[in-house]
Formats: sequence, structure tokens, C-alpha cells
Amino acid sequence: MKNKKFQKIYILLIIILFSVSFQMTGQEKTYNGDPDVSFKTARDLAFNENRKQAQDTLLHILTKYPNYHDVREFLGSTYAWDGDYKKARTEFQKILAKDTNRQTTWVAAIKNEMWAEYPFLALKLSKKALKKFPNDAEILELQKSAQESTMIPTATGGAVQTKLSEIPKDSITKESESSLRKTVRNNTIGVTSEVNIYSEVYDPMFYNAIKYARQTKYGSIIGRINIDHRLDEYGAQYEIDLYPKIAKGMYAYLNFGVSSSSLFPDYRYGAEIFKSLPRSFEVSAGLRALQYDTTTMIYTGSVTWYNGNSYWSFRPYFTPGDTGLSSSGTLTYRKYRSDADNYFGINIGAGISPELNQNFFFTNDDRIVNLQSQKLNVGYYFSTNNKQNAWGAQLGIIHQEIPFDQGNYFWISTLALSWEIRFR
Repeated sequence: MKNKKFQKIYILLIIILFSVSFQMTGQEKTYNGDPDVSFKTARDLAFNENRKQAQDTLLHILTKYPNYHDVREFLGSTYAWDGDYKKARTEFQKILAKDTNRQTTWVAAIKNEMWAEYPFLALKLSKKALKKFPNDAEILELQKSAQESTMIPTATGGAVQTKLSEIPKDSITKESESSLRKTVRNNTIGVTSEVNIYSEVYDPMFYNAIKYARQTKYGSIIGRINIDHRLDEYGAQYEIDLYPKIAKGMYAYLNFGVSSSSLFPDYRYGAEIFKSLPRSFEVSAGLRALQYDTTTMIYTGSVTWYNGNSYWSFRPYFTPGDTGLSSSGTLTYRKYRSDADNYFGINIGAGISPELNQNFFFTNDDRIVNLQSQKLNVGYYFSTNNKQNAWGAQLGIIHQEIPFDQGNYFWISTLALSWEIRFR
């Protein structure tokens, strides 16, 4: 009996000791100091390579002061510095859920997504931040960097395509996961078909292209076969485009094409340098060359402005010849929706450039560049929710001087359709 009584007392003492120990531990976890002093101490620790100890101190402060946003923001920043982007995102999300008027938190959250290689999400955040802080220079610069990462050039006319990246499930943005989530697909196969219908003289002419594109860490590579049917003839041209990255905010365009058909130049080649500027501007300068019996040199460039979801670009062409300097130009406007695969676009142009009309169904190169012409194109482009398929349609009208009857004009109506499929 005594032993049983002793055992009961022993068990009761153990329970009491565990309870006291648990209470003492809980008391040790409750913060009772000066939060400002502890915050300064934590910052000093973080900047002196004692990151883990600093994070423990910051977390301790937040147990009693969960709405001390400066503390939580700095905690999130330390996670981002350590590469723990998911934890950082969680802390920034907690702050912005309560206070969207903190410019520093928006900046930190955008930088975190850029470092995490989620530029599409960074772009979404920057657009939301600019609603609170219009014309904020720091946020505008971050938006520009995000745009540069999500949009990369794929054609000489300033076309862009989305650099696909996955969007994390714990995204701060409120858009549905299905509209944000993207699968990394570095390969693209595309088909384009266009028909030109003339108001007189010529039968319809058909232009077709098949391309394969590959995105690499060094830039984009695009191989293309152009197949034309004009004046009862068929012809093919083989091209390759390269977009190598040179430095941050700078890349190049290189092109080479070859053909044995009279519908195309024997050779074509080109080069251009693109450079980003402040305030979301971009400029470029380059040249194109088309070799028939003789070589035609074309000098070109562009001025581009990204303004939120709007894209403006002007591209002139200058072609020296025996009769003087010929010039033409095209103004492009695009209004993007969810991303660079979904937009409405307009092209307005004047003059004929040999670069855009490689062999315009006649052989006199001088007359190619001296013809008068005005054009208007309207296009609409869209993709599936998973971004695997993308389609496009473009309608156009051209008012052009007749090659063999200069001074008189005909009308050319154009319809172009395109389809792309992306895969790993």
C-alpha cells in the first residue's frame, strides 16, 4: 500500500514539474523588452553576418507586436537575402493585407519576386504598387526590369513574347491561380499564313512561314522557313534569327537568310543593338542587307516606350540608292491584357522598305524603294489559359503605287493567321 501511495505521489510531482517547466518556457517566449532597442540590435546582427540570430530576435518581437510592420518587413528582407523567397513572400503578404500604403514593402516584395525569378509576378506587383504610388521612380524602374524579363524580342518589328515562368501558389496578387500559373516551355513551333488580294492586275499572292524557336539563358534562337506563292511561282527562303544577351538592359539582333528562288533575295543578313533607357524607353540602331544581282543596304532603328500595358514603337528605314535616299516608317501600338501573348495591335506605315518587301514581284531594286505606299494593319492575339497555345489574326489594307505605272495606285487587302504551340 505504501509503495502504491509513493508511486502516486511520484507521478503527481512529475506532472507538476512538467507543468511548471512548460509555463516557464512559455514565459521565456513572451517578449517583454523595448521593441525599438531590440529591432536596432537585430539590424546590427543581420548586417554583421549573424542573420539567424537576427531573425530569432525579430520573431521574438513579433510575438507581442505583430503589427510592427517595420520589424516584419525587415524580417522578410532577411529571408529574401538568404534565398528563402517563400518565407519572405509570406511576411510581405501579411503586411500588405493590412496596409497597402507602405512603399518600402511594395519595393521589397517586388525585389523578392525578381530574385526568385518570378518576373511575371513582379510585374503584377509593380502595377498594383503604381496604383498607390503613381510615378514613383523606384517602382517604375522595378516595373521596367520586370518587363524586360517577361518580354523578350522575337521579330524585327518589335514583337515580343512572354518569357514563361511559374507563379507560386502563395502569390500576393488576387488573380486566380489558373490565370497566373504558367509552365516553363522553352520551345515553340509556329505557323503563319497570309494572303494578299489586289484590286487589279495581280492574282492573290500567298505567304507562309514555319518556325521553331528556342529560349536559352543566352537569348533566343529562331529558325524559319518562308514559303511564297506569287505570279504562278513557288519559292522558299531559310532564315535564322538570334537575340543574344549582351548585358543588363542590352541585347542584339542577328539575322541570316538564304534562298535559290527568284521570289527572294539570294542572301539577306542584318544586325541591330537594343538598349534600355530610363522611364521605360528603349532605342536601337542597326542595318539590313539584301543581295540580289546587287546588294541593297538598309539602315534602321527604333524608339520604343513601355507605358504600363501599352507598347509604342516607331521604326524608320533609310535606303541609299542611285536616285537618292529613300525612307519609310512604321508606328506600332499594342494594348496588352494579361501578358505579352494577349493584346490588340495597330500598325500604321508609309513608304516601302525592301526589308519588309524582299522581292516585290519585280526586279528593278530602285523602283522598289521609290514607290509610294500607305498601310494600316489591325491585329488581335490571344492564348489559352495554360499558355501552351497562342493564336493571332491580322487584317490590313495597303494603298500602293503600281510598279509599272507610277502615279497610279491599287489597293491590297491582307489577311494573316498565326498559331503557336509551346512545349518543354
